[in-house]
Amino acid sequence: MPPVIRFAASPAAWEEYEAPLRRALAERGLGAVELSPEALEPARVDYIVYAPNSDVQDFTPYTRLKAVLNLWAGVENVVGNPTLRVPLARMVDAGLTEGMVEWVVGHVLRHHLGIDHCLAHQSGDWVRHVPPLARDRPVTVLGLGALGRACAQALAALNFPVTGWSRTAREVAGIRCLSGEPGLAPALRGAAIVVLLLPDTPATADVMNAETLALPSAGAVLINPGRGTLIDDAALLDALDRGQIGHATLDVFRQEPLPADHPFWRHPKVTVTPHIASETRPATAAEVIAENVRRSEAGEPLLHLVDRARGY
Repeated sequence: MPPVIRFAASPAAWEEYEAPLRRALAERGLGAVELSPEALEPARVDYIVYAPNSDVQDFTPYTRLKAVLNLWAGVENVVGNPTLRVPLARMVDAGLTEGMVEWVVGHVLRHHLGIDHCLAHQSGDWVRHVPPLARDRPVTVLGLGALGRACAQALAALNFPVTGWSRTAREVAGIRCLSGEPGLAPALRGAAIVVLLLPDTPATADVMNAETLALPSAGAVLINPGRGTLIDDAALLDALDRGQIGHATLDVFRQEPLPADHPFWRHPKVTVTPHIASETRPATAAEVIAENVRRSEAGEPLLHLVDRARGY
């Protein structure tokens, strides 16, 4: 019997995903699957393509469920669901990774080259501002998952000395890798640019706080395309006012959209971007979902399985 897939996301997402998902499934010999955005009889469903805004919150009735395939990179809204007792796969697709690398590298180079300084001095005054070479600008990347590794390696390829930190030990070619609580302070100490790409877990909440914000070089740049909960907002504003942090470029926030009266909007040393660092592209994401269905049906391991014990 062909597998049954419930697409549990918004109607807008279904409009974007239906055609590429059907195409990707057909390319893998799964064209006969039943794929629907409707509330199917739970006992018939083999796979759920899941978004946090889904109406599926209780997985108990899905007695035939083989896996939940997350539509987004973040899994914090589902990984702790006590009714979820089947494998959960996060979304890691080529388009999402490429978009994140482009955004991170773009903003690192923006700050490294002093582009903001040039834009602020277009009055006719010949104000020279010569940046150091990349090899003299240490960058630290917190988070060495798929996105963090890709960004760290792209920056290292530009000759930045890159240190990566993760909660558990990782090895990434060309990157100085530190891990665990003992490695956090050495990873941050002396960094000129810090990029945050950690997941949202209880262990990563406020990882950048008054204590850790004091560790990078004075005037360091903080770039956060990861999760809004990684930063203690009040501590960051204080560090910016004191000059310990020279600028913060922020793409994610505790509340989104960021309220119009939030101090970040008005602070001269903060750049706000509206959660655009990386988007899941339907064409490439559909390939990942279809491949995981194929793997599951063939008894093969799923791609990008979430470690439920760690929460990511």
